[in-house]
Amino acid sequence: MFFPRHEGLTLGKLAERLGASLNKLESSDVLIRSVAPVYRAVDGDVCYMLSRKSKSELETCKASAIICDEALLSLIPDHIPALVAKNAHAAFALAGQILHPSAVRPETIAQAEGISPLAVIHPTAALEAGVTVEPYAVVGANVAIGSGTRVGPSAIIGNGVKIGRDCTIAGGSSILCALIGNNVIIHNGARIGQDGFGYAPGPAGMIKIVQIGRVIIQDHVEIGAETTIDRGTMDDTVIGEGTKIDNQVQIGHNVRIGRHCALVSKVGIAGSAKIGNGVQIGGAAGINGHITIGDGAQIAALSGVMSDVPPGEKVAGQPARPIKEFFREIAERAARSGARKTKGGEGV
Repeated sequence: MFFPRHEGLTLGKLAERLGASLNKLESSDVLIRSVAPVYRAVDGDVCYMLSRKSKSELETCKASAIICDEALLSLIPDHIPALVAKNAHAAFALAGQILHPSAVRPETIAQAEGISPLAVIHPTAALEAGVTVEPYAVVGANVAIGSGTRVGPSAIIGNGVKIGRDCTIAGGSSILCALIGNNVIIHNGARIGQDGFGYAPGPAGMIKIVQIGRVIIQDHVEIGAETTIDRGTMDDTVIGEGTKIDNQVQIGHNVRIGRHCALVSKVGIAGSAKIGNGVQIGGAAGINGHITIGDGAQIAALSGVMSDVPPGEKVAGQPARPIKEFFREIAERAARSGARKTKGGEGV
């Protein structure tokens, strides 16, 4: 088993740490060891319900507890204790972190702690006490790495890069021309700080524009596997505090992303776009360069965003437009298609 079950935490203690209320106080001493979905939960597991869609699965559920909100409490079988939380999804996420802390970030593979003799560390690099560098990692000149940070096998930390404390740089990733804050997670194969895509057409062909900016990644950012973040041309590319980026995302040069955003897999953001705080961007959406996405905006998956999006707006489609307008157009097309089939004799 890759992530062994926890040695056990009582329901009472778990409720306290989640800020949830336990509806059966007599179950306070029941031990919880893992998280699981409703349909396959067994004794010692805690699961959660977000909607009534899982109601049928409760008939055979053998979980030791279920996390839910007040509105769904009446659905929980009498024999299963409930942890009632205002935000059941967030409470379940926190429960997972408590019960499986090793799954929160990539673990070390070949080097439990310290500097591997198989790593290459430039003599001018400054590593605080408590840094772990695994085999075949390369740490360049004038690099600074804070205590508690782990650098995975075959990772490359380029000259002059600064990495804060308690970060995880997973195996095979490369970090160049970057300043990274504290408690940042960078997954396997991510590419940070390579030059952006910039060329000027000339009489002899495309002339490369030098990219002399940086990438600045603030505290508590997580960057998925195989994601690429280009350094700025002359300004900086910036990823704001607490932002979470999925796998295989492309972020172009000079892009500025605000705090606590979420970018799903295959999102592409062209150069010099500005993304506000709390923005959510669905999978495979494309964001045009030199536009602004306002705070709290939501971009549906597969959208093509060509122009500015106001704060709080929800958009979808290609080109992206307000989501109500998008769904209205889809409904109108469906209605017209149905009418044509009826006239052609194919309708019921």
